[in-house]
Amino acid sequence: MATVAANPAAAAAPAEVAGAEDREPKREELPGLDNQWRQIENSESGRERPLRAGESWFLVEKHWYKQWEAYVQGGDQDSSTFPGCINNATLFEDEINWRLKEGLVEGEDYVLLPAAAWHYLVSWYGLEDGQPPIERKVIELSNIRKVEVYPVELLLVRHNDLRTSHAVQFSNTDSVGLVLRTARERFLVEPQEDTRLWAKNSEGSLDRLYDTHLTVFDSALETGQLIIMETRKKDGTWPSAQLHVMNKKILEEDEDFRGQPGICGLTNLGNTCFMNSALQCLSNVPQLTEYFLSNCYLEELNFRNPLGMKGEIAEAYADLVKQAWSGHHRSIVPHVFKNKVGHFASQFLGYQQHDSQELLSFLLDGLHEDLNRVKKKEYVELCDAAGRPDQEVAQEAWQNHKRRNDSVIVDTFHGLFKSTLVCPDCGNVSVTFDPFCYLSVPLPISHKRVLEVFFIPMDPRRKPEQHRLVVPKKGKISDLCVALSKHTGISPERMMVADVFSHRFYKLYQLEEPLSSILDRDDIFVYEVSGRIEAIEGSREDIVVPVYLRERTPARDYNNSYYGLMLFGHPLLVSVPRDRFTWEGLYNVLMYRLSRYVTKPSSDDEDDGDEKEDDEEDKDDVPGPSTGGSLREPEPEQPGPSSGVTNRCPFLLDNCLGTSQWPPRRRRKQLFTLQTVNSNGTSDRTTSPEEVHAQPYIAIDWEPEMKKRYYDEAEAEGYVKHDCVGYVMKKAPVRLQECIELFTTVETLEKENPWYCPSCKQHQLATKKLDLWMLPEILIIHLKRFSYTKFSREKLDTLVEFPIRDLDFSEFVIKPQNESNPELYKYDLIAVSNHYGGMRDGHYTTFACNKDSGQWHYFDDNSVSPVNENQIESKAAYVLFYQRQDVARRLLSPDGSSGAPASPACSSPPSSEFMDVN
Repeated sequence: MATVAANPAAAAAPAEVAGAEDREPKREELPGLDNQWRQIENSESGRERPLRAGESWFLVEKHWYKQWEAYVQGGDQDSSTFPGCINNATLFEDEINWRLKEGLVEGEDYVLLPAAAWHYLVSWYGLEDGQPPIERKVIELSNIRKVEVYPVELLLVRHNDLRTSHAVQFSNTDSVGLVLRTARERFLVEPQEDTRLWAKNSEGSLDRLYDTHLTVFDSALETGQLIIMETRKKDGTWPSAQLHVMNKKILEEDEDFRGQPGICGLTNLGNTCFMNSALQCLSNVPQLTEYFLSNCYLEELNFRNPLGMKGEIAEAYADLVKQAWSGHHRSIVPHVFKNKVGHFASQFLGYQQHDSQELLSFLLDGLHEDLNRVKKKEYVELCDAAGRPDQEVAQEAWQNHKRRNDSVIVDTFHGLFKSTLVCPDCGNVSVTFDPFCYLSVPLPISHKRVLEVFFIPMDPRRKPEQHRLVVPKKGKISDLCVALSKHTGISPERMMVADVFSHRFYKLYQLEEPLSSILDRDDIFVYEVSGRIEAIEGSREDIVVPVYLRERTPARDYNNSYYGLMLFGHPLLVSVPRDRFTWEGLYNVLMYRLSRYVTKPSSDDEDDGDEKEDDEEDKDDVPGPSTGGSLREPEPEQPGPSSGVTNRCPFLLDNCLGTSQWPPRRRRKQLFTLQTVNSNGTSDRTTSPEEVHAQPYIAIDWEPEMKKRYYDEAEAEGYVKHDCVGYVMKKAPVRLQECIELFTTVETLEKENPWYCPSCKQHQLATKKLDLWMLPEILIIHLKRFSYTKFSREKLDTLVEFPIRDLDFSEFVIKPQNESNPELYKYDLIAVSNHYGGMRDGHYTTFACNKDSGQWHYFDDNSVSPVNENQIESKAAYVLFYQRQDVARRLLSPDGSSGAPASPACSSPPSSEFMDVN
């Protein structure tokens, strides 16, 4: 800090102190005049030498200096031109504050002397009583060095007393940190209190001075600018943050609250339980929380890292930790942190549900880059092992990692993998060592899956049957038919599988198609048939016809003449013998298949129908109004399937039946009419060439009155449940160690992610094996419960049994071990992030052990309750946090935290106070 010194003796040489009683030295004590001139003007310490950044120079009044020059150049030490004591009075505005006059010009009002020359003159001639030396720093701005005659004068105030200011001068090269320290000294702030600075700009708004390493010049601070120092409150909040508090009532209630630090809920802002869960887990990592509570992060904030978030994520997280661990809140509202996360990671914008592990990954990376001690990352070339010993390669990899990444996150959470790739062709082996921040371990997946299907027998007297089948996950449609055959006794060859959606066939499956194409939510119908859809010429097999059910519904129109058609019920696959493959025969076959829920008309109904049909026979000869939705008359302009189709399937309906609609003229009472349609259930079969050349579907069209009279809808929708429907496939629990073993198992790379072999010079589906080389202080284990495939997404609700204490990794670490210290490989649980629900919806909560009290608590947004250890293990466990035992012992040592239990795998409070979260 460049400021006007209050003590002249501080700038004077010892000779000046010795002659304090007689400020005017005796002439015989002065060096020779030539010697004086040489030391002040021409020597290496004289004023002719170049400026050096950071050094001090002093202002001397020009008139006095000219008189001194005349004296020494006159050659007579007894001359009357003797200058006397140095007197800078004309350079000051007054003799009280000793403020420098504005507009002084070098060479006209003053001369500049380096520190050594100044001290010589003071020791020879003395300084006028009461005058302070005018010391100024040499600064370098834009590669230009100059003496800063007029420093920046800032007005320092406190946030709660803006009227009382302290004017203090700072050099442009002084840091904002120096401004902060000066403000703390002036306002007598206690060492344990947190403070930060705001600058009032020309528009009247306030700007945070985030980076305390920036200079006054780089922060664009100007003389006369108001600098406000803000002090954090005891509850961990900043006074300026109260403007954003969502619920002032909660704030007032919390003012007098005193609770256990860390036992603090987080308000759900709208689907932010995933964020709350991740934050609660991280907040209960002892060494990381202590790092923020003790303000160690302030010295390591990296505001210039292009990969970071300008320190804003670290500061927002620090504010959250200080509030949660102040003991003054039951719960806090993390809206500032939420906004910061959304600003730097757009995927978390808004209020959609997300994954707690994904947020945790972003947060750890963001904190690392914001707190990275490496200010300028150097280029590091990754090297393969090339046959070198693992110890050497691993040490080189870790050192290279630390050359670019060095933060509290690396110290706490980063470990080292060994990755081994083997080329299947040439056998080339590639070994690398890579850092990791967490382990994403797979769960042992069952190779079976359960599918629910409806079986539709050919016997019309039997109702459809619901079956629950156990089939191989990677099986085919034929495997489903084989499994169903065991329940029904029907041969798999006599089954056809269809996906039914919205009363139509969404898809007809081939036997060789994979079962993975069937989703759990699909409605799968399996039909008993006695033939094929695509008949083979010369074959005597029955022809399988897809059949839809439709009902005519009058639509509002200006002349009420338009009739729409609406699909209803379940579609059918009907086997039709070849000798009955006529419209009349098809009608009779369908009447037989529908006989369980369609009543045949009585003889009286037949007579009534004949009279009415005869009366309307002539009307049928007259074409009705042209309506695109009417299917009563064939459309001549529509190319039927008989055109150019005989080469593929000579038995298509239109070929055999000669028309696309039946009956063409009603001679006897019929319950419904038949119409050829496309797979969507409409008569437009010209939408694509494939439709034209495909087997047409048949639609059974009902008049509303006839349907109401003869169609039993309740009976048609009826079905029975097979005994197998009550079957539930039991999922045996798995041990966490099994998941870790699976993680370290050799696997073959997928086609989408091949490896380029430097020996073969081409991409290969190599085998890959990951091994654990070095484990971190805090080990995060992510259980991969969410499974994604091309056709399906599912959540695995397998119970994973994980130990709360003594998780031993010695069998998984391949680095030569220190057998004398087994604690290096044993871990104790400190937190769990839980996920309840399925893929599309769910809820996140947290179990965590308080580092001070040693008790486990259940965090459910803003609700916090003590729990038993036996409630922690559940099917909802998603992300596990483990602390290495040697670290726990170190933190509990006398020089570490006090009052904590002997083990971080904590003790439990009395069971009567517990809340049952299961």
